[in-house]
Amino acid sequence: MATIDGVLRVRASSTDIGSPRAAKAWHSPQRRSPGSVIIGEMVRIFGGGDETAKLARRPEALAASLGVRPKEGLEWLGRAPDGRLGMLARLLLGAGGLLLFRLGRIRLTVEGREHLPESGYLVAAALHRGWIDPLVVIRALPAEPRPWFIGSGPSTFDRRWKETLLRRVGGILPVWRGGVSVDEHVAATRAVVDAGCPYVIFIEGGTAGPPDRLHRVRSGVGLAALRLDGMPIVPFALAGSDDLYRGKRIGARIGPPITAAELLGDAMPARPPEPGSREELRLARLVTERLAERIEAAVAEMYPGTVDPPEAARPWRWLRRLF
Repeated sequence: MATIDGVLRVRASSTDIGSPRAAKAWHSPQRRSPGSVIIGEMVRIFGGGDETAKLARRPEALAASLGVRPKEGLEWLGRAPDGRLGMLARLLLGAGGLLLFRLGRIRLTVEGREHLPESGYLVAAALHRGWIDPLVVIRALPAEPRPWFIGSGPSTFDRRWKETLLRRVGGILPVWRGGVSVDEHVAATRAVVDAGCPYVIFIEGGTAGPPDRLHRVRSGVGLAALRLDGMPIVPFALAGSDDLYRGKRIGARIGPPITAAELLGDAMPARPPEPGSREELRLARLVTERLAERIEAAVAEMYPGTVDPPEAARPWRWLRRLF
């Protein structure tokens, strides 16, 4: 049975897993600024920190340490996804918007909203350079039907209360590297788009990489598009989230929707490839690479406009490590 490892899997990032050691490090005598104190408390409560990156890179070991098989996707959610944004989600997003875009004065420019389909589509997003990226996507897309994200299992399961909260709030379907088969995740994708919602996949998988170009893409969005024949894919380019401070500029550009068949052109076979075959994986990779070319071109245009001069003040640098 094919697994989702390396296909629809999201690589855990340096902010995925929390640990007491990371929180202790942030409370060291050398870091006593107000921002550092805030970060220390956030690491202790919410997880994250440099020390935890080592754990995040070993998600299979972390999953085994739970003592039970971690649930993924729809099995973890326990219900059908829907497009309604509940009151709790609205409150949390409102609080985040107040901190970042009002008090933090993050300046987000969004282009191309007119390209968005009315409902039920895939979003292929990049660059993914920080924890703020999903919030940028949420702010750029309509509030309803709400977007759903494929998310890292480690970031969901590192705190029991966080897992409970995320399940109740919705909007995420966690996965683990080396977990269940591709078919189950394609079924989750289908459930989201059938509910009329956008399903967001960061095609790089993790947050490592240069600030102005894509690093390494994974083929998950291409595979999902091939399995869901005719499904619109919306390229979503994001630039400027590699750094975060008060007044930071971030750009987002939404491209016209396109299908896997249109991306493949003459390379699209007359008959769909056998699920799980080498040919299917080859075509999924090709779809993803051609999407990446479109996104990277937009990132290259936007990125210079998000960079402040070296001498410019950068207050609230602790925002980079908030989660």
